[in-house]
Amino acid sequence: MRDLSTLPKAHLHLHFTGAMRPTTLADLAREQGRRLPESLVDADPLRVPADQRGWFRFQRQYDAARAVVRGETAMRRIVREAAEDDAAEGSRRLEIQVDPTSYAPFVGGLTPALEIVLDEARAASRDTGVEVAVVVAASRTRHPLDARTLARLAARYAGEGPGEVVGFGLSNDERRGETSEWAAAFRIARRAGLVGTPHGGELLGPEHVRDVVAHLKPARLGHGVRAAEDQRLLEMVAEAGIALEVCPASNVSLGVYHDVAEVPLLALLDAGAQVALGADDPLLFLSRLTDQYRVAREVHGLDDAALADLARASVRASTASAGTTQRVLTEIDAWLAA
Repeated sequence: MRDLSTLPKAHLHLHFTGAMRPTTLADLAREQGRRLPESLVDADPLRVPADQRGWFRFQRQYDAARAVVRGETAMRRIVREAAEDDAAEGSRRLEIQVDPTSYAPFVGGLTPALEIVLDEARAASRDTGVEVAVVVAASRTRHPLDARTLARLAARYAGEGPGEVVGFGLSNDERRGETSEWAAAFRIARRAGLVGTPHGGELLGPEHVRDVVAHLKPARLGHGVRAAEDQRLLEMVAEAGIALEVCPASNVSLGVYHDVAEVPLLALLDAGAQVALGADDPLLFLSRLTDQYRVAREVHGLDDAALADLARASVRASTASAGTTQRVLTEIDAWLAA
């Protein structure tokens, strides 16, 4: 059995605050004299039920962590350490998701907030060997007009390389708002060449996946696992080439499934869906990218050839250049041949 931390792969579902190391969270809180919730520092992964109250508990912890990120130095540290952690896990491409709105008040506005992340992404890419690109994400908890502002900002920095914006997402509680209200923002992003990567089909079922696909026309779906509950829908998603960013640990932590054995990974793969495993928010769930591959091996029974296929799918679903894609695919072949 080959070392999964050396398997070359792409990481397409990682949130900015959720990427923070627990030690970094503790450092920043100590510097500011902030008291963190015990559940953030007890070394136990978050577990909440998949209901409104459960999501509230998750969001409260996430907000408590985000509150310590109050300046450029902290923002740069998060990007840098995320790249270092991905490098240690064999990741060759990281597309980290950030909503600059939360950090804008501390650095002079939305544009400086995004530029800090992009600048550090370029520097971290150079130093770690991991290409770090950025997905700008709007939130369902804010007005759809705010999303249009973010989409226009993202469009100004669109590209495919390290330190550029490659996608536009929509995150937070899937049950908030009408999906169609964010369609205009996604049209702005598509016109700029950005891929759509909204969340969908985790807390809500197949109908929500249909809604997101119809209105937002995504290239990738954040999670999308509930599509497995409707075979015709799943086949449609697979045939359309919409990649699914599957995060088994977070599905369990948020109460969508009781344990990782229930995550329908095999059903998704059997239907021909393109699956890219992701860690989502390792700060809260205490489970990183390699852990998701370990679940695929130890719980779902995938052998090394199938795990290499998962890694290939993550690379092909990324927005990496043709040159980077081919290079990493060759590295995966070498891993399997070793």
